[in-house]
Amino acid sequence: MSHKLTFALLIVTLFMAACGPAQTPAPTSVATQPPATEQPTAALQPTAAPITLTDGLGRTVTLTGPAQRVVSLAASNTEILFAVGAGAQVVGRDEASSYPEAVSSIPTVGGWSGFSSESIVALQPDLVLAGGINPPELVASLEQLGLTVYLLPNPVTLEEMYTNLETVGALTGHEADAAALVESLKGRVAAVDARIATVNTKPSVYYELDATDPVKPYTAGPGTFVDLLIQRAGGTNIGAQLQSQWAQISLEQLVVSNPDMIILGDSAYGETPEKVAARPGWETLSAVKEGKVYPFDDNLVSRPGPRLVDGLEALAKLLHPEVYK
Repeated sequence: MSHKLTFALLIVTLFMAACGPAQTPAPTSVATQPPATEQPTAALQPTAAPITLTDGLGRTVTLTGPAQRVVSLAASNTEILFAVGAGAQVVGRDEASSYPEAVSSIPTVGGWSGFSSESIVALQPDLVLAGGINPPELVASLEQLGLTVYLLPNPVTLEEMYTNLETVGALTGHEADAAALVESLKGRVAAVDARIATVNTKPSVYYELDATDPVKPYTAGPGTFVDLLIQRAGGTNIGAQLQSQWAQISLEQLVVSNPDMIILGDSAYGETPEKVAARPGWETLSAVKEGKVYPFDDNLVSRPGPRLVDGLEALAKLLHPEVYK
């Protein structure tokens, strides 16, 4: 009987609360306080929809919502995360990640000599963002630890790089930022294309990666972003004639090719125009004779992220300064 009485009193109370405003109107309070029956609706919070995407290994990866704690296993991924506005969500990075400057305060989880699974797990990420530089075995081992891993495929065109930006935007809840970034980058590339369309010559370029052995240094071959960007910047990459993407070229081949310009992608490791000129046999090259040997930031063309467009602009200005006057 007591349960029935309680239920009856509850009904009466609710009825009186619902009818109360009609009996005692209070117009001054209606504008600032919602009716009692609307409070539960106002308190509801939107629920993030699951995010399901296919990664570079063909795996279907699902997140319950935008990732809030991301560990990046590739320098290019780290740059992309910051570029799309997700920098504050990065809690771990690989040792090669050096841009932007803010990454210096983010803990590292390995890289050059391997990754520390323990360090990655300790950061409690809801997403580990791997890159084309990371082997599938690493992805599998991290998955076995219960981590959600998405491998961002290595792009081979600027268009594929734009897609990667949009993917990272979707994974981290920054779709609008990523879309705006892509449009900005496309505009800058179009501006370079418009300038280069007016040139009549295409200087030949030797792009140096590693001259530890100056008789047979490493250069960028066909199918690399270095090759792609040199061509788009209005030049000809002499390394395009080689058989592999990262290949050695003999001094004899260099002499025969006699490039108009030498670009030192290894300048960060101490190579300078003066050192190039001092190499035995290199003094015969036109680029050396004419002082067209230039240091260059290789990160702008070797990391498949948004700064590839910076690299394109820098190369275009080196190869065709006349259209930038």
